[in-house]
Amino acid sequence: MGSNPQKSLLDVLRSYSAVDSDTFDVEVPKKLGPFVDCTSNQAIAYHELTRLDADGNSIHAQLIQNAVDFASSKSSTYPNVSVAELAVETMMVKLALRIVPYLKGYSHIQTNPKYAYNKQKTVENGIVAIFKDLDPTYDSRRVCIKVPSTWEGIQACRELESHGIATLATTMFCMEQAALAAHVGCTYIAPYINELRVHFDENYVDQHKAFGFCGSAQRYYEKIGSKTQVLPASLTSIQEVMKLAGAHHITVAPHLLTKLADTPANPWEGETRSVFADGIEEAPSDYSSIVEDESAFRLAFTRSQEGKAEVKNIQAINIFCDKQDGLEGLARQ
Repeated sequence: MGSNPQKSLLDVLRSYSAVDSDTFDVEVPKKLGPFVDCTSNQAIAYHELTRLDADGNSIHAQLIQNAVDFASSKSSTYPNVSVAELAVETMMVKLALRIVPYLKGYSHIQTNPKYAYNKQKTVENGIVAIFKDLDPTYDSRRVCIKVPSTWEGIQACRELESHGIATLATTMFCMEQAALAAHVGCTYIAPYINELRVHFDENYVDQHKAFGFCGSAQRYYEKIGSKTQVLPASLTSIQEVMKLAGAHHITVAPHLLTKLADTPANPWEGETRSVFADGIEEAPSDYSSIVEDESAFRLAFTRSQEGKAEVKNIQAINIFCDKQDGLEGLARQ
């Protein structure tokens, strides 16, 4: 008789949710894939592009140089974009294309966070065009554009979706943002379970993790019949991951994917699917007064969670802007 291998927590998670890899390291999906989608952002890109080999040399030096050369050749096509900025988008697309063979769904690329408050600049990103230029055989309908969840960013998502481009509203911390994202037709939202700071300050712990918001958003979408899917992100432990089993999608960092794959499903004494357990009742919610009124949305967002949601969003945009600066620095070396 054939062997019956022990199920892992990763197997269990995949039975409840579409599992995505949150990395640009191709070795992760090679080992643990295939995954549904692959998510990324400027911090993930900077981490990958600054990796060194055993001799202290950049493992992506050639990729970076090729991206700069490509961006320089396209400068006349994008006259309002610096070569360094275009090179950053190109670097991220090049990294994403290496992972495509291990995916069933979308490659997610985040727009320049410096345009988080500029709808038109966000809409004019070159990400889809770069995918087409670098790999004409790749189905560009499998590109998902990640955009910070400001009023301007979510309006940019509305326009991109109207052109058939999938979007994910990221840096998501409250129901006001989630309602607006569904209203404009985003393909995904990414509720941050932990504020972004936890990944850059080892002594910091988020005391207000967003499990409740994440569950509320998914139940709200199912109640209103929204096409938008919930894709929680910014996780710090396999215990957090397993509590979120049952989310439409979930994106998980490499070290947590490895732990999930190495942990037997039985025995497992942690919670599983508790955020989406049956029988949780939600108070009726009506966001109709804010989804088409910019000033009303801004005030509601500012007041949400006594201001905590907006503070976390601003913090995340700042961190991503710092990483964007770092990536542009690599392009200028």
